[in-house]
Parts: sequence; structure tokens; C-alpha cells
Amino acid sequence: MDAVYTHGHHESVLRSHRWRTAGNSAAYLLPHLKPHMKVLDVGSGPGTITADLAARVPDGHVTASEVTEDALELARAEVAARGLANVGFAVADVHALDYPDDTFCVAHAHQVLQHVGDPVRALREMGRVTKPGGLVAARDSDYSAFTWWPRVPALDEWMALYQRLARANGGEPDAGRRLLSWARAAGFEDVTATSSTWCFADPEDRAWWGGMWADRILRSALAEQAVATGAATEADLRRMSDGWREWAAAEDGWLSVLHGEILCRVTA
Repeated sequence: MDAVYTHGHHESVLRSHRWRTAGNSAAYLLPHLKPHMKVLDVGSGPGTITADLAARVPDGHVTASEVTEDALELARAEVAARGLANVGFAVADVHALDYPDDTFCVAHAHQVLQHVGDPVRALREMGRVTKPGGLVAARDSDYSAFTWWPRVPALDEWMALYQRLARANGGEPDAGRRLLSWARAAGFEDVTATSSTWCFADPEDRAWWGGMWADRILRSALAEQAVATGAATEADLRRMSDGWREWAAAEDGWLSVLHGEILCRVTA
């Protein structure tokens, strides 16, 4: 079950994660939320989605969980900045959640299952702590399904490197397409599987996404791992960084990130 979080928590990574909202990252779940619900947000990261979910359940409660106290502090800061009073925090391993059966109305995970050692066990645990009739919700990107134009060769190198390093860390970068099969393997019978995308095509979006990855491939935990393991040299990483800036500067630049989504109804 051991897996290493590939991205780490460099500023360039957090820049990406803080962009995420319930609207752009959990739209498939939002129609099912009710004001009184008790929600578990697994892998809360910097807490922007957590806080949005808490605002959607004003008479309920959201528990933000992360694997370390340091990681959890990011969500604490976001929730405090918004003045929300209905959020709690817990250090937790999704493979073995320290909650009784039937604790939550919804267990939610965004971009988490691609990084865990045993996603089937993780989903089973999320189901265990969810009440009958409640929902287990997960959304993950699918790296092999990323598509972009123009075809900058350095971005093909970036993709191959990311796939290699993520798998070396025990993760599954093509998680999006596997969510339904993992849910079935975890024992869920009532599963709705969907997909949605992020698209970066206008100059502002390209500059933000391309600039973020141009920095991230040079300075994040991913970059450190690449050099330390011999998977890439500093020169290789600079070439990939330049490739991201080349893509961002292209007037016809376009990139889409495919995500798989599952809503699993828990039965008694």
C-alpha cells in the first residue's frame, strides 16, 4: 500500500492545486449535496475544494484529511481565511480510516486514487465509513489521455518522464479510465461513471498552465526525483520547461485534461 506522492508541495504545485474549486473539480458531485450532510474530503491538499464543499453544507460538517500534519496545515489556513466554522481536520490514511462504519454521508477524493498504493482498498474504506444510501465520489485525471496542440516534442518527453516516475512511486497516472473497474473491484454495485475535462486554450489560461508546469518540472519533488534516479538530467528538464513555455506562447495552443469520475451509492 505504500506509495510516494509524486508532486510534493513546492509552490508551483500548490499554485495548481489552489486553482481547483468544487465548481471546476467536483461538479459531478455538487447536485447530490444537501445542507445537512457530513462529508469526508480525502486528500484535501490546500483546502480550496474542502472549503467550497463546506459552504455547500452549511448545516452539516466537512472533515479534511491528509497524510501528514504539515500537509493538513495548508487546508487549515484556507478554511481559516474563509472564516468557516463547519470544518474539522484529521491526519488519516485512506487505506485504514480511523472512523466507525457509517460515519459520513459522502466520502470524496479528488486526484487521490492515482497516488495511493491500493486504490481498491481505499475505495472500500471510503465505502465502509459512508452511511447506507450515501455516496463515495472520486475524480482522477488520466495522463495518457492528455492532448494538446501544437505537438511540441519536449512535452512528449515530459509525459513519458511523468508516467515513469509516477509508476515508480507506486501510483497509476492513468487512473481516470480505471475508476469504474476499481469501484467494481471494491464491491460497489450502484456506480455512475462519467468524465469531464479541464481545457486551457486562451492566452491567459495557457500562460498560467504552461508557466506552472515550466516551473514545476524544474523545482518540484518530481524534478528532484528525476535527477536523483537518473531518469532525466538537468538539461533534459530545462528542455521540457522550455517546451511548456513554447506551447504557452503558441497562438493556437490548446490543451485538454481528461478526468474520470465515479459516484458510488453505498448499500446496506
